[in-house]
Amino acid sequence: MTQEPRFEAALAIHLFKGGRLLLDAGVPFGVVFGGTDVNEDVKDEHKRAVMEEVLHTARFAVAFTDKLKERAEELLICASKKIYVQPQGIETRVASHFSWSDFLHRTGVRAKQEENVRVFLLVCGLRRVKDPLYLLEVFAEWHSQNPLVALIIIGPKIDPVFTTEVEESVKRSVGVYLAADLSQEELHAAMQKSFALVNSSLSEGMSAAILEAMDLGLPVLARDVPGNAAIVEHEVTGLLYSSPQEFVSMSRKLLNDHELEERLVRNGKNYITTCHNPMEERIAYQKLVETLH
Repeated sequence: MTQEPRFEAALAIHLFKGGRLLLDAGVPFGVVFGGTDVNEDVKDEHKRAVMEEVLHTARFAVAFTDKLKERAEELLICASKKIYVQPQGIETRVASHFSWSDFLHRTGVRAKQEENVRVFLLVCGLRRVKDPLYLLEVFAEWHSQNPLVALIIIGPKIDPVFTTEVEESVKRSVGVYLAADLSQEELHAAMQKSFALVNSSLSEGMSAAILEAMDLGLPVLARDVPGNAAIVEHEVTGLLYSSPQEFVSMSRKLLNDHELEERLVRNGKNYITTCHNPMEERIAYQKLVETLH
């Protein structure tokens, strides 16, 4: 921020992670709420105080949903008129060079009938709030009964200590695998080849992985937490589960009910087209950034 020529304005993602870095920058700025801000960081007195200072100083703040805005207003001292609601716009790009077979082999998935393997892909950064081990035991039990189902966990190693815990737990399990992180285009290709997208987070703001899966024509199975329930309508645009056992029950139903699968895919794609248009998002942010002049 001190380089020449100096920046005229800034936009930060996450009030605590990003916004705090702009408090002494001396330029007007806006901020975008992350789910971590109002679901996790607000529990810490120091972080909450910093986020309130960021909100006080920022020209505007953006929340992805009405519920996220309402929660911010409940938990943080802030001016309501400062917070705008703008859903994430979604654009997906699939890598043309991606090899599904190579990806499965590198990940460790071995099956005599590789083309019949049904991969449930859990996309998340490896940190505790994403709870990637939530389904480990029940999925391993299910895999023992049906070797053609596999759960692949993929995402960046954000928390080194927790990553080690995940790696060790996966090694002791069957039917559950940990894949090396991919570029976004390769990840979208892997999602497109998978059977379903899984979310098991303890809390969410607005999961980009869920939205990307819908855009790519992939059924979604998401843990029933407020952030997920705000974008996934149960048995319409996806499936919401409240326990590991319920996840397996719904997954089995999805495997055997082609009509349900087609309905979720069709409605999910329609939802993205209607509610997560990237052009509308672009115009909204351009208007907000103009207020920083």
